[in-house]
Amino acid sequence: MNTKLNKSDWIILSVIFSVTILLNCIDYYRQGNRLIEYIIDFPSSAIISIIIILMFIHLVPKLLIEQKKYISFFVLATLLLTFFGTLENIIGRFTAGKPLSDIKNIFLYLQKGLYNATDMVGFPLGILLMKKFYEGQTQFAEIEKQQKENELKLLRSQIDPHFLFNNLNTLDSLIDTDSNKAKEYINRLSLIYRYLIQTKDSEVMELSKEVQFAENYIFLILTRFGNDYNFSIENNATVEDLFIPTGAIQTLLENVVKHNKPSGNIAIKTKIQITNDYLTVLNSKSDLMVKKDSLGTGLENLKTRYLLLSDKEISVINTANEFKVIIPIIKLAE
Repeated sequence: MNTKLNKSDWIILSVIFSVTILLNCIDYYRQGNRLIEYIIDFPSSAIISIIIILMFIHLVPKLLIEQKKYISFFVLATLLLTFFGTLENIIGRFTAGKPLSDIKNIFLYLQKGLYNATDMVGFPLGILLMKKFYEGQTQFAEIEKQQKENELKLLRSQIDPHFLFNNLNTLDSLIDTDSNKAKEYINRLSLIYRYLIQTKDSEVMELSKEVQFAENYIFLILTRFGNDYNFSIENNATVEDLFIPTGAIQTLLENVVKHNKPSGNIAIKTKIQITNDYLTVLNSKSDLMVKKDSLGTGLENLKTRYLLLSDKEISVINTANEFKVIIPIIKLAE
């Protein structure tokens, strides 16, 4: 749940507090309260209420949803409500000219502060939390819809006729020049298409299998472009049950080839670094500008997939000489 209050949230709070202040003004007038009570009580009550609401908007998803610390949340919420409710009561006593020495039972006074704070923020907080919940549901539905569209685009790109056409041209050239390499090329190409067909309905795939797929895919790139590209894989992952979104490495490798063309005899160097927590693809950049700096649709689709699959995000670092993409490893066993 998004813990930041947006413009519509503040509008709702403004309307609620405006109506509350208006009703309280009527009560104050009937009771003959002093002017200082109008000036201090209403702003201080609104400020305290907003502080409580902001704290709860942050605490609810943090303690209840993410960490599931129900007892800790209940204790902390009770203390916060008691403190701020009592503070609001003390301000009210001050403006009314009543000394704190008149308080005979501290426990009952603190209890009254708890009830007061609950009454102050119960309705606006409930409205905001309900609004945030439905906004989250709507956002999730939109992301899910976009995910389905992205999956269709990914599947189409995987069986892109241009991809097949380019590989057939490469294969045709190899048959005449290097028959052994042509056989290897056919074998790698068949493994790639078999993998794409087998995993087309899978959201995530084992890291080890994705790395095997990457090795076959890199073979096609190197065979087609020769010394234009240089790839290395540094695998330091030791724990099993490691996963990444299906086709993630393919997306990152496609991004390298699509946006970088070698200049002269200087190859585009790409390093794939794998740990138990992250997979990083780092490539050098050529002087030839293929396209303006952009994440591209492939990386945007990958970012969207991570929104559905985990609470982690991919990181993109774009400098003058290097382009780095860091994607989190997904551990389903956790």
